[in-house]
Amino acid sequence: MAKWVPSRSVPMVAWRAPNPWRTSPLTFSLLVTGLSIFGFGEGLLVQSRLGATPWTVLAQGISHQLGIALGATTFLLSAVVLLGWIPLRQRIGIGTIANAIVIAVVLEYTTKWLYIPHGFVLRFGYSVGGVLAIGFGGALYLTCGLGPGPRDGLMTGLQQRLNSTVARVRFCLEVSVLVIGWLLGGVVGIGTAMFAFGVGYALALFLSFFRMISHRVEA
Repeated sequence: MAKWVPSRSVPMVAWRAPNPWRTSPLTFSLLVTGLSIFGFGEGLLVQSRLGATPWTVLAQGISHQLGIALGATTFLLSAVVLLGWIPLRQRIGIGTIANAIVIAVVLEYTTKWLYIPHGFVLRFGYSVGGVLAIGFGGALYLTCGLGPGPRDGLMTGLQQRLNSTVARVRFCLEVSVLVIGWLLGGVVGIGTAMFAFGVGYALALFLSFFRMISHRVEA
């Protein structure tokens, strides 16, 4: 029986698409579900007022400076990042496009309609829930195999061009956008730290969880 331990890579699962542009109704539904949960997790972090993810901090800062909605800013950021794929020769997939649209829409509606708690305990709970939701949604989205998200593709493209490590490139990107976002007025706090230290482990655990589910489906 498979043990639920953190996965070191994205597992092959029963619902994985054969290529980034060929999918089934089930896989596409799981993709949208995963991205929606991911976007909801981002919204939980924003509504906690304890700090958001680095890219959302940047989106908050730009939104604050330009006076446009957070969801729209998030989508525009994804579009700009995708333009950066061109010189890096990265290839998009259905998941790449869906990532830019679904997360932005869900984030916008979550921050518009979700109650903002006043007590620290509830705000902290939002942060914990946000990290777990991002880990769960990200794992489900990745197992679909329909192409990386705009930011993930930028990271892997830069890693290949710079001949560096994924960890180093991701660290530099995350720190850069976090600092810029904070200077522009984005919210940085304990929630940001929780995301930085916890989302990788949560993602790895949920990848393992989906691997176990897939094994049971195939059995």
